[in-house]
This record gives sequence, C-alpha cells and structure tokens, in this order.
Amino acid sequence: MATPLMPKATAIWLVDNTALTFDQIADYCGLHGLEVQAIADGEVAPGMQGLDPTANGQLEKEEITRCEADSAGRMEMAVPTVPLPKVRQKGARYTPISKRQDRPDAIAWLVRNHPELSDAQISRLIGTTKPTINAIRDKTHRNMTNIKPQSPIYLGLCMAPELEKMVAIARARAGTTHVAEAPEAEPVAEAEPAPKPVVQSTVASVFKEAAPVKVEEEPAEPTASEVFGTDPS
Repeated sequence: MATPLMPKATAIWLVDNTALTFDQIADYCGLHGLEVQAIADGEVAPGMQGLDPTANGQLEKEEITRCEADSAGRMEMAVPTVPLPKVRQKGARYTPISKRQDRPDAIAWLVRNHPELSDAQISRLIGTTKPTINAIRDKTHRNMTNIKPQSPIYLGLCMAPELEKMVAIARARAGTTHVAEAPEAEPVAEAEPAPKPVVQSTVASVFKEAAPVKVEEEPAEPTASEVFGTDPS
C-alpha cells in the first residue's frame, strides 16, 4: 500500500485534528500503532510541524469522516489529479548536446572494431541515426577527415556492460560466438626405469670373492752346529 508524503508529520496532524484511532492512523501512514501512540504522547518527533494530507490532495475529508464513524474502517489514498509523466518508449538513446559532437568518433570505432553490430544496435547504443552510420561506414561523411575513432565508453556515450551485451547479441545472431577451447594436454614423459636396488654383500661373499692371500712361513731358528760348525756329539 502506498504511504503519504512525510508519514510522521501526517500522523501528527491526524492525531491533533481528527478522532481517528491509533490503528487507523498507523495503517494509513505506514507506521506501527505504538509509534503513533508515542507521537500522541510527545515521545516521538517532538516539535515537528503536522502536515495536512487533505491540503496536498493525498486524503479526502470524506474518508476521515467515514473512518471516524467506523473504528474498523481503513482510509485509502486519494487518486492523484495531477497527470503522471508518460513512460518513455524504447528507442534511440538521448545524447546530451555536449556529447553529440563525439558520436561520429564513436561510430567509426564501433564500425572498425565490431563490424558484427547492426545499424539499429549502434543507433540504440549511442543515440544516433542510420544515415549517419552509413555515411561513416561508406566514408562519405562531411567531416570524415576530422573523425578519429574513439571508444564510446571512453567518450561517455555508453557503459561497458551495454556494449558487451550488444556485441554478444550480434555474435549470437551471426553464429560467431567464440567458445574457449580447452588446452591440449601435454604429453606425459615416459617414466625412467627405477634403478635396481643395491644389495649389500655379506661378509661371507666378500671373503669368497676375494683373492687368496699367501701366508709366508717364518724361518726356523738355527741350531748350534749350524752357527759354530761343530758336531754336538
């Protein structure tokens, strides 16, 4: 449900000038019943000036009279007599006068970098006309020598998400949507054979494989006959 302008000030005026219940005022103003009671006690919004909802066309006096007679009734907002602004229809984007001189540069940039965009998409994107787009595309524009292609995002004629959306739509229509390919798997190098485990030789095998060692015999001690040359007998 719509609430009136300045609901607390409206509640103050209704508390001071009507015999409505707190619940009725709270329902109309979009407040809690305890908050309206606190406003009546001066605990909330003290010193605030009340706002008459009948003076600004938000409530009719007949509604107040009806709800004062019926405590269960609820007031409804008055139908505004001021005509509401019309909703702007979809069409070419409005471009401020200060930026209209930059549109040819933006068109040239779009034609060069995004040829998949149609004239209607470019027109909606930066607020230009199809004859201007065709003149720049055919290089017959009267100011072609001074046109320097610049991004419409940099010039402030559109936002990056809008341009990306238009490009995605154009590519989808043309069937040129690029899908990122998965990188090829690198060939797995063949594993080198594991080195053979080194078996430690036992003490017996070491002695078995070792070459035999010659042991020299010690010479016998000489006898007295050999030393003196005499016969012991």
